[in-house]
Amino acid sequence: MKTYSMTPEDHELVTEAKKIIVARYEDDKHHVGAALRTASGEIVSAVHIEAYVGRITVCAEAIAIGSAISSGKKDFHTIVAVRHPYSDEVNRELSVVSPCGMCRELIADYAPECYVIVEQDGEIIKTQIGELIPLKYTRTN
Repeated sequence: MKTYSMTPEDHELVTEAKKIIVARYEDDKHHVGAALRTASGEIVSAVHIEAYVGRITVCAEAIAIGSAISSGKKDFHTIVAVRHPYSDEVNRELSVVSPCGMCRELIADYAPECYVIVEQDGEIIKTQIGELIPLKYTRTN
């Protein structure tokens, strides 16, 4: 997987994702926060919404993308998601998490050149969404 150097702006994005989930965390409701930076440098953050019926849960990345689009922001540069531990977990550290498959599709649909910050082998890295979803189906293939 091709990776790119983390910039101070990338670290700021991780911090914003951590801030939103710490501020909004609730057991069984919100345990993932995401932050999205636009090409112009604006940051949009959001938390996921969990539902008793798991398949209607909506990921933080999807909510951040929807919020950005609803505010007229379309050019996405970088996105990151951070997981907050549940209250009964011993390890209390926040962790950067990789987007699920549906979020990978969504990110690639709306920002095919978007960078994604993930954790790999204990290291925070940055890659492009295409690296996380190779051979993506599109209208042209």
